[in-house]
Amino acid sequence: MKDGTVQNQVSEFYSDIINGLSSEQKFLPSKYFYDEKGSDLFEKICELDEYYPTSSEVSIMEHEIDQITEMMGKHVQLIELGSGSSTKTRLLLDNCRDIEMYVPVDISESFLKNVATKLQADYPGIDIQPVAADYTLPFEIPESDRVKKRVVYFPGSTIGNFTRKRASDFLDTVGAFLQRGDGLLIGVDLKKEVGVLEAAYNDSKGITADFNKNILSRINRELAADFDTRQFRHRAFYNAAEGRIEMHLESLKHQTVQINGTQISFSAGETIHTENSHKYTVEEFEIIAGSHFRRRQTWTDDQEYFSVHYFERV
Repeated sequence: MKDGTVQNQVSEFYSDIINGLSSEQKFLPSKYFYDEKGSDLFEKICELDEYYPTSSEVSIMEHEIDQITEMMGKHVQLIELGSGSSTKTRLLLDNCRDIEMYVPVDISESFLKNVATKLQADYPGIDIQPVAADYTLPFEIPESDRVKKRVVYFPGSTIGNFTRKRASDFLDTVGAFLQRGDGLLIGVDLKKEVGVLEAAYNDSKGITADFNKNILSRINRELAADFDTRQFRHRAFYNAAEGRIEMHLESLKHQTVQINGTQISFSAGETIHTENSHKYTVEEFEIIAGSHFRRRQTWTDDQEYFSVHYFERV
C-alpha cells in the first residue's frame, strides 16, 4: 500500500509539472516548493531583514496574544495548515492553556515528523497529532473527546498564494469541516509601497532565488529531469493590476529540458510562473472570507504592513 501511495504521488507530481510547463504561460504549482530543502530555505527566508511578513506577524502575535487566546476559547483543537517549523505556533501553545490537541498539517512528511517530535517533548500536556497532507485537498482530522472547539490557524500570508477566486473556494472548503462558533485565525499581507513589497522577494543574500530555483532541482532529482539551474534567473515583481507579487524563473537562453523522457523547450527570456502572493486591504479580505465566516477582530502591526484576523464560522 505504501509503495502504491508513493507511486501515485510521483505520478501526480509528474502530471502537474508536465501540464504546467506545457501551458502557454509556463507555470509550476507552488506547493512543490516544499520538499525538505525547500522547507529549510523558506525558514531562512523568514529570518531575513527584507522579509517583513514574518517579523510583522510575530510582533502582532506577541502584542495581542492575550486577546487572541481569549477569542480562541476553551478545549481547543488547533489545526495549523502548512505548519512548517511551527515557530509562530509556539506563541499560542505557550500562552493558551486551553489547547487540548495541536494538529500540524504539512506536505513535507519527514520535516513534519521531526518538528512534531520536538513539540511533543516541549509540550507534554498537549496531544500533538501531525498530519502529512496537501491541505488544499480533503484530509482526515484526528478526533478527541476532550475537544469542544476547532480553530484553524493559517499564518504567514499563505492565503495570498491563491488567486482571489481560489482563496474564496479554499476558505469555503475550510468552513466545511468547521461548525458554527469554530474559529479561523489567519495572517494576511496588506497592500503597501511597491519598493517594500519587491525588496521582500528579492533579498540581498539570494536566498529567495535559491528557494525559487530549488523547485527545478527537485524536478531533476525526483523526475529524472536535466534542468541546468544556472540557466534560469529568479525574478519577482509587483503586478499592480492583479494586486500581487509574482515570482518567475526566466530562461537565460534557448534550451530544451528532458523530464523523464518528455521534452520541454524554452526560448530566451521565457518565464516559468512559480508563485503569486496577493496583497489585500482589510475590507477586501473580509469580502473573500464572507460566505462562511464573520470577522470578529483584526490586528495590525505599527506600520500596517501585515494583518492577523480572527473569523468565526457562521
